[in-house]
Amino acid sequence: MTTGVRRRMGVEERRQQLIGVALELFSRRSPDEVSIDEIASAAGISRPLVYHYFPGKLSLYEAALKRASEDLAGRFSEPHEGPLGARLLRVMRRFFDFVDEHGPGFAALMRGGPAVGSSATNALIDSVRQVAYEQILAHLDITEAPARLELVIRSWISLAESTALIWLDGRRIPRGELEVQLVHDFAALTAVSAAYDEEMTALVKRMVQDEPTDGPFADLAARLIALAG
Repeated sequence: MTTGVRRRMGVEERRQQLIGVALELFSRRSPDEVSIDEIASAAGISRPLVYHYFPGKLSLYEAALKRASEDLAGRFSEPHEGPLGARLLRVMRRFFDFVDEHGPGFAALMRGGPAVGSSATNALIDSVRQVAYEQILAHLDITEAPARLELVIRSWISLAESTALIWLDGRRIPRGELEVQLVHDFAALTAVSAAYDEEMTALVKRMVQDEPTDGPFADLAARLIALAG
């Protein structure tokens, strides 16, 4: 009779397993509510062995956050093809996919708490925001943003974060509506800025010149016209 032998994991393989387990637990509850004992149990190892790979929960949380931040940053990547409004809508759908999958962890990260707020975690959060900013610039075919455009993009990124946090608290508004609304918000912020700046006016004209009549930007224009009527 033969006896099955569990394969021993290498150091990096075990680290990656623990990060994955932690992410799964953090996706259901705030990191502050998840103990090292729970992580060890879910991974099928002892508590001391977790500390063999990570000095403490914060270091494990930072490693999990790094993986999650890379995932989130990747969701802002979009081929530079087709109308801008449709591109932004696809980005927002992937962004809310992430928020939906990692709700408690996302909320804890953005709102702060004992498990977050270190210089390492703050740097990771800022890196995701910077990736999002640079991706939007690239979609606008601009390498260096004038002051008003930088204000618009960074304000919109903050708005997307805040909207996601409010949505998580009860999900009282259909997610699909918020995704479209955030695309409309980007167009509206840009249009308002254009009212004060000729460079932004030229940008808005370029943004909408290839937009289809059934796209999100045209939808916003139709809604505003209907309100004015």
